[in-house]
Amino acid sequence: MKLRKEGGGIMSGSATEPAVLPPSPAQIVPTDLSEQMLELDDDDDLEVFSKDVTVTDGGAFSTSDQISPCSLLNQYGFEEEEGDSNVKDIFVTVDNPESHVTTIETFITYRVLTKTTRSEFDASEYEVRRRYQDFLWLRGRLEEAHPTLIVHPLPEKFVVKGMVERFSDDFIETRKRALHRFLNHVAEHPILSCSEDLKVFLTAQAWELTSHKKQGPGFLSRMGETVRAVAASVRGVRNRPEQFNAMQEYVESFGQKISSLDKIAQRIVKEQKEYLEELRECGPTYTLWSGSEEELVEPLKGVASCLDRCCKEKEDQVRQLSEHLAPTLHEYALCADTLKAVLRRRDNIQAELEAKNDALATKKIDREALKEDIDKLEDRVEWANNALKGDWNRWQRSKRRDLRSAFVHMAEKNVDYYEKCLAVWESFLVSQRTEFGDGAERRLPSTS
Repeated sequence: MKLRKEGGGIMSGSATEPAVLPPSPAQIVPTDLSEQMLELDDDDDLEVFSKDVTVTDGGAFSTSDQISPCSLLNQYGFEEEEGDSNVKDIFVTVDNPESHVTTIETFITYRVLTKTTRSEFDASEYEVRRRYQDFLWLRGRLEEAHPTLIVHPLPEKFVVKGMVERFSDDFIETRKRALHRFLNHVAEHPILSCSEDLKVFLTAQAWELTSHKKQGPGFLSRMGETVRAVAASVRGVRNRPEQFNAMQEYVESFGQKISSLDKIAQRIVKEQKEYLEELRECGPTYTLWSGSEEELVEPLKGVASCLDRCCKEKEDQVRQLSEHLAPTLHEYALCADTLKAVLRRRDNIQAELEAKNDALATKKIDREALKEDIDKLEDRVEWANNALKGDWNRWQRSKRRDLRSAFVHMAEKNVDYYEKCLAVWESFLVSQRTEFGDGAERRLPSTS
C-alpha cells in the first residue's frame, strides 16, 4: 500500500522539511497589491488553540497483515510530485519561551533560530526573540504585500479575557508549536519566503524591528485602502471567472466540514482528558480494596497493575490527539477563513476594475486618465488571478500532506494503544488461569 507524497514530503515543522518550488513568473505578485488591510491588535496574548503529521489512501487494511503499528509509517512509500524535490535553503525553529515582567505589562517572548544558505542573508545563522504581536505584524505585512497569496493563519485570540490562564505551561507550549508551524509554512513558500519583512523578522534585533515597523504604511494610507476595499465589497463583482466560483464553492463546503470536525475533535480531547483523570483514580482504588479482601489480594492487585499500565498508554494517546490531530484540524478550519478573505480581496480588485470601466462608459471627460487607470487595474487583476491560481494548487498539496499525516499518526497511535492494552489484559488472564486452573469457577473482580 502506498501513500502519494503531496508537496514533496511529510511536513513536520522541523529543519529537515523538503523545499517548495521556486516561484514562477506567473506566481510573482507586485508588492503594491494591497486591497484589504489586516488590523493588528497590540494586545499580544490569548488564542483559542493552537500540524505535524500522515493517512492511508483509502484502501482497507487486511487483518492478516502482520505489521507492527509502530512501523506502518515506514512501510508507506511517498512518491514525490514532479518538480517538488528541490532542497530547502532556510530552516526556522521557534522554541525556548521566556516570561518578561515590566512595570506596564507581562508578556512572553520566543526564541527564533534561523539557518540559511541564501546569499541575501549576511550570515548563515541568526537568533532573535519575538513576541506574539511581532508574528501578527509579520502576517499582516505579508497579506498587505501579497493580497491574493494564502498566508497560513496564526492562532486566534480569545475574545473574553480570563477564559484561560495565558501564562500556563500548556498555553505557552501550545502557542509555541503554533508559531513554529506558521513560520515554517512561510519559510516553505516560494514567494513569501523571499519577503524583506520576513528577513527583517528573522534577523533584526528588537530595536531594529521596531524601527522597521514604523516604516510601513501610515494610518491614513491604511484607512484609504480599507475604504476602497469596503467600497469594492459593497459593489460586488459581476463577472467572476468560473474557476474562482468553483474555488468559492469548495471553500464554503470545506469550511463547514472541517469546522464540524474541529469542534468534535475538541470535545473528544476534553472527554478523553476527563476519562484519563478517572482512570488514574481507578488503580489505587483496587489496590486499597485488596487490603480488605484476603482471598482476592492477588487478582485485585493484578487489576490495579493493569489499570496503571493502561493509564500510561492512554496518556500517550490523549497527547497525540491534543498535540497533533486537534491542532491540525483547527488550523485548517482557520485556513478556510483565510481562503475566504483571499477570494474577497481578489474580487475587490476585479470590482474596482469593473467600476472604472463603468465610469469610462458614462464620462466624456478625463477619459485618457481613466483608460490609464483601467490598464493598470487590468494588469493587477491578471497578477492577482495568476497568483491565486498558483497558490491554490500549492495550498491543496500542503493540505493533503498535513491531513494525511495527521490521520495516519492518529491511526498508528490508536492501534498501538489498543494492542498494548490488549497485551496487558491478556497477561492478566493468563496469570489468573495459571493460579486457579482452567476449570476454576471462582469469579474474578470486574474492572467496570
